[in-house]
Order: sequence, then structure tokens, then C-alpha cells
Amino acid sequence: MNTDADSRGVSRLQERKVHRMKLRDLAGDKFPELEAQLEGPAGLLDISGLSSDSRKVTPGTAFVAVAGTKADGAGFIADAADRGAAVAIASEAVEASIPVLAVKEPRRFLSIAASRFYGKQPETMVAVTGTAGKTSVASFVRQIWAYAGHAAAMIGTTGVVSPRRNEYGALTTPDPVSLHKLLSELADEGVTHASMEASSHGLDQCRLDGVQLAAAAFTNLGRDHMDYHPTVEDYMAAKMRLFDALLPKGSPAVIFADDPWSAQAIKAAADAGHDVRTVGRKGDYLTLKRVEHFRHKQTAEIHIGDEIFEVDIPLAGDFQVANALVAAGLAMSTGVAPKVAMAALEKLVGASGRLELVGHTRDGALAYVDYAHKPDALENVLSSVRPFTTGRVVVVFGCGGDRDRGKRPIMGEIACRLADVVIVTDDNPRSEEPASIRAEIMAAAGCASEIGDRAAAIREAVAMLKSGDTLIVAGKGHEEGQTIGSVTLPFSDHAEVRKALEEPKS
Repeated sequence: MNTDADSRGVSRLQERKVHRMKLRDLAGDKFPELEAQLEGPAGLLDISGLSSDSRKVTPGTAFVAVAGTKADGAGFIADAADRGAAVAIASEAVEASIPVLAVKEPRRFLSIAASRFYGKQPETMVAVTGTAGKTSVASFVRQIWAYAGHAAAMIGTTGVVSPRRNEYGALTTPDPVSLHKLLSELADEGVTHASMEASSHGLDQCRLDGVQLAAAAFTNLGRDHMDYHPTVEDYMAAKMRLFDALLPKGSPAVIFADDPWSAQAIKAAADAGHDVRTVGRKGDYLTLKRVEHFRHKQTAEIHIGDEIFEVDIPLAGDFQVANALVAAGLAMSTGVAPKVAMAALEKLVGASGRLELVGHTRDGALAYVDYAHKPDALENVLSSVRPFTTGRVVVVFGCGGDRDRGKRPIMGEIACRLADVVIVTDDNPRSEEPASIRAEIMAAAGCASEIGDRAAAIREAVAMLKSGDTLIVAGKGHEEGQTIGSVTLPFSDHAEVRKALEEPKS
């Protein structure tokens, strides 16, 4: 038992519990409009924490009033004051019982202040953005770093993985206070390298501001989050904030070269003054020359300068090769030797719920779970299993409620075009009527049958599998619940598929 290490760990925790910072030091020099406001007594206030949620305020907290989709945080300044907030930061000064400082971008202030308050981060941080592949790329980078001998972590949709933790998560990009607290904890644990996903919401809402990035990457762009972004161009612009606002000038920008939006991403990164490194069939940093598809792996010929590597990637799907190349590009751009990175690709384990093989029937039909919940992702996963499917491609999927309704018929058309058997079921209907969601999908899915109960739909699909068939249960991936109304009930596609595979065939 290492009592010295234990005592140091306790000491660090005790230090964090009593950690305080002067408000003027918390703001730093990033916000010129605050300089005059901080010259008086407000600048000398001792701050013991940060929050944008008045319910989480404790004495000494700096409350940052951000505008949300449903309410403006400025309306909660009085509540924060009642709970002991020392100061409030808002987009404009208002009368209150505590000092209220005005700043142009409260969200950005919250992120920068959180990074200063918690201080530490892993020495090497990378972030990946794009519509699909973020989780896999972040996971693969962590695995390559670990193979190279680094203490590595990842933060993303599936949670946090590090040498000392494996925690399920719910948000692609955490709120800035939680994020910077986590980064500080990871650094204290000895993590030197960390990868994270950068969602369009997170980038648009400045959640990653203050993260000290060594490199960043772009995977692809497809239709998603049209309930948040007015247009696909706005969606792309939010993604590109990773390059034009967050990545330090001159840093490596790894970009998948074979997507319709790749040229725009390359231009954005180049215009921001970055070292653009493209990967893929059109890539100049890692060039994919050839891929052979097998049931449980793919053999890829990858050229790196004058070197040629033949790599057996133990995952199915063209998109996983693309993800592996982006991950290798990030790892190499942060110091991993090409030979080591290529060797690590042969040891990759897929991220949870990303074309994850859950099991097979007695006669060899394969059953996968995939997170595909948007049109491009569904098209990619169905296309990816076709080369090794000698029988039928069977898909079970639905669409989430309170989200982009326009994608529902698009996904219905894709399913009927690329699969042989389609079962439309419920995903997370949330506050919408499940039957109405299914009807919008079915309007463009004339080939499909409809089974609302997701568990029953999975049982039906597994029961019909024959030798050579491939089943894809799409939409929920790693999720462990199903949200109906305002209640989230326990539900796992993985568990339901396994249960169905174990049932005797009638």
C-alpha cells in the first residue's frame, strides 16, 4: 500500500475543497470590458466556485447568467444571491443585492473562468468534431496513445475512460465547469494525454473554450441537429469554430479528405493558419490505397510518406477505417511514431454501440448494435455490412422525439433502399406521440413493417434471421434507457439482442 501516494491524493482533495481565487484573477485578461469593473472591490472578491445553475450555488460562488433556449439566466440572479453567490456575471448589469458585472459573452467567460479556476489539464489535449465518428475517433486515439505507453483518457458521448475510471456519460461535450473540473482530476490522476469530442452545441456554446488543444480533427458532415441550427451552413460554421477560434494557430488540423464537406473544412483550417494534414483515399498525410472487407476485420493498405503499411483493422465498416485514419493522424501529430500507430490499429476495440457485434445465431447470422440516429450514419452502417453479408440485411430503427422531424422520411427511404428487411420501431419518443413519429418514417418506407415496442421489434428481427443474414439495431447504441414522456426507463439494445439470441427458435 502506497501511503505516501494516498496521503498526497487526500491532500490534493483537501486543497481543492478550500480552493479560492480572486475574481480579477479568475477573469484574467481575456475580457477587456471587465477591466474597469474589476478595479474596485469586486475584483478582490474571493470566489470559491462557479455555476450557471442558481440551484447549485453555494456561498462564495460566482454565478454566470447565460441565456438558454427556455430561459435567460439573468432572471435567476436574485435566487443565486439568496443562496450565497458572491457575484453575478451577465450580458448586462442589473440591480441586485450582489455585484453584477457585464460581459459580452457570458458563456465564454464561464469556460475561461472554469479553466483558470481548476487550473490543471492533461499536457496533450486533442478534440474531434464532425457529424459521425467523433466517439470512435476519440476512443481510438486514446487506445493508440495507451499502446504507445502514455497515460491516456477520452471524454465523450459514451462517458469517460482513463487508466483509473470507466464512467458512463450522457453528454457529448460536458458543461464547462464539469469539463474543467474533470480535466483537473484527470491531470491529478496522472493522465498526460486526453481526447474529447467537440459537438456543434458544445462549440457554439463555448463549452470548449479554455481547453488547451495540441491538435484537432474533422471527420465529416451530414444532416443533424436541424432543430438547433437554422441551416446546414450554420451547423458547419459551428463545427469550424474548433479551428478558427479554439485551436492555437500553427497546430496540426487532421481532416478526413473524402467527405463532401472536406474541402470546406480544409479551407477553414488553412485560413486559420493551421498545419493541415489530410487522411483518406484523397489524403496526403495518411493515404488509403486499398481495403479488403471481411466479416470481422478489414485489411487496409496505408501509405505514410515513402512507407507502406498493410494493417488488419479488427472492425467492420468503411467508416471505421476512416475513423481509424483520423485517430492515427491525431496520434501521430502528437508524437506517436507511424510504425507504433499502425501497430496499434490492429489492436483497436470499437466504441460501445458503434457497429458493435453483440452476438450471432446458431447458424452464424450476425447481430450488431449501432448508434446511427441520423441519415448519413444509417446509410453508412447499412452500406458497410453489405460487402460481407451473403444473405439479407435486416434493420430495426426509429427516430427520437422532440428532434429534427425532417430526417424521419429521409431515414425511412435510406432503410428501404439499403436493407432487405426493415422494421420501424420506437427510439426515444420523449414528449411526442410514438405512433406519429413512426408514421412520418413509414411515409417514405413502403417496404417496412411497424412494431412500436422496441423489445418486441428486436425479438421479431432476431427470430427471422437465417444463415448469412446481418441484423443492425440502430439508433440508441450505448444508451441504457428509453425516454418516454418525461420518464427514462431502463432499456439496452445490447441486452435485448442478447436476450433474443438466447431464446429457442420455434
